[in-house]
Amino acid sequence: MNKVKCECGHVNPHGTILCEACGKVFDEKAIEGKLLDMRYEGSARRSQTYNKTIIDRIWNFFSSVKVGVVLIVITLIATAIGSILPQISTLGQLPMPAEQYYEENYGSFGKVYYILGFHDTYGSWWYLLLIASIGVSLIICSLDRAVPLYKALKNQRVKRNTNFLSRQRFYNMTEAKEIERDFPIVIERLKKKHYKVKVEKGHLFAEKGRFSRWGPYVNHIGLIIFLIGCMLRFIPGFYINEFLWIKEGETLAIPGTDKEYYLANHKFIFEVYDETDGEVFQKAIEEKGMIAKNFQTDATLYSAESSLPGEEPKLKKIKDYEIQVNKPLKFDGYALYQSSYRLNEISTMTFALTNKETGESYGNISIDLNNPQKLYDLGNGYFVELLDYFPNFQMKDGKPSTASQEPINPAFAFKMITPDRPEGERSFAAIQQTIEVSENKYKMEFQTVETVNYSGLTVRLDKTLPVIAIGGIIFLIGVAQGSFWQHRRIWVKHVEGTVHVAGHTNKNWYGFHKEIEKVLSDTKIPIPIDQKAENNRVIGQKDRMSTLG
Repeated sequence: MNKVKCECGHVNPHGTILCEACGKVFDEKAIEGKLLDMRYEGSARRSQTYNKTIIDRIWNFFSSVKVGVVLIVITLIATAIGSILPQISTLGQLPMPAEQYYEENYGSFGKVYYILGFHDTYGSWWYLLLIASIGVSLIICSLDRAVPLYKALKNQRVKRNTNFLSRQRFYNMTEAKEIERDFPIVIERLKKKHYKVKVEKGHLFAEKGRFSRWGPYVNHIGLIIFLIGCMLRFIPGFYINEFLWIKEGETLAIPGTDKEYYLANHKFIFEVYDETDGEVFQKAIEEKGMIAKNFQTDATLYSAESSLPGEEPKLKKIKDYEIQVNKPLKFDGYALYQSSYRLNEISTMTFALTNKETGESYGNISIDLNNPQKLYDLGNGYFVELLDYFPNFQMKDGKPSTASQEPINPAFAFKMITPDRPEGERSFAAIQQTIEVSENKYKMEFQTVETVNYSGLTVRLDKTLPVIAIGGIIFLIGVAQGSFWQHRRIWVKHVEGTVHVAGHTNKNWYGFHKEIEKVLSDTKIPIPIDQKAENNRVIGQKDRMSTLG
């Protein structure tokens, strides 16, 4: 688009309201006698001058502050909704499908919550898209405003157009001659107040605190880095929050380590307070019953050495450790926290193949509930085939089913094959009971169970924290930069016996005016007045006169 050349010689981008160099107003109709809007020094923003291509429209859409606010509000609402019920990532290993879990524990609301995808809000594609959109909005908003602001502040001159000065909030003029004698006094006072002063042929320009104008943009940089840190959590290897159930005597690969590290659970210890721990605990025990004192996992951490595919990895011991609450096992950026436990869980059930009439036993089978076999050979032609396994047995619609995959109430459907019954007989057995589906000669008789304690560990790895922390620090620097400093400017113009004085700041106008008074006191240079306050006073007087009339 055509650029605008000012009479001072500076070439301005199309759409600029004020000359970036001298401050001349190009479009008086746009101002209409009002004070100048100095937010971007009157410079043209890209979003206000280009609207032809699809890229322009995308740019203009994301450069809108309203769009950014709407995106933030939508994200906050989604975040709030996602915090109503526990997220699937925090629940660990569920005893049933996630859809069934939310419906059984939270009713119809939980079912709708799951269907709408809020059970995994922070890991969903649409939540990631919202965060990315906020980041894009921050970047475009910053560039759309920072670039023209930088150019305008860089190009400003000592000599300013009289119309520019008279449209500042702080302005005054008077007839005066030979004020050059006062210039050294004013310059000295300004420098003591840390102003940078420039003088050019009867014109004076003093400025300080320009860096404070970049505070909001430093905030944006901090927020963008913060959002990048949040988005890195969706990239494998940067963030892990897994749950590990491991029973006593078991060695398992640690989730999220790609089978590089293994953990052996030697023993789980559960301790409670008793009367010997003092009166305070005795009263609490009487009121609330059992109170946990300590639960810990005595474990050994191993690293897996390289092995051929299909081979069992060779484990190299790293260290023994007692994992307790608030005392995690830390290694290579990972941390294992003691989070939960399950005591006396059924691990093995033993049944005997017996003759119903004589009670004679033909051998026992021990079923590992975590890894049951399909066929058990008792010898001498006696076999037991496992037809079906129900970890948490229940009757539903007249048929056997399981309420969950946890071995809470195990039940089994067997086929018993004997030398005199080669076609086999069927039997249904559970704890302390045997249910026959037909008249059988043999039955599976429950013998005993073995229990084991499970330790629940949370596995965490977070490489995004340094990025998030850096973003937060930069954001706070921007807050301080924009809050505790102000961009203050003073112009003095002496032309043909007339002195013009103007001042502008981006905040704290009262303090700025007091500072100007101290600088210009006892000189021929007039102290500027607050035109905004004066206009409000005049308008107020007119309103009162019209009311009285």
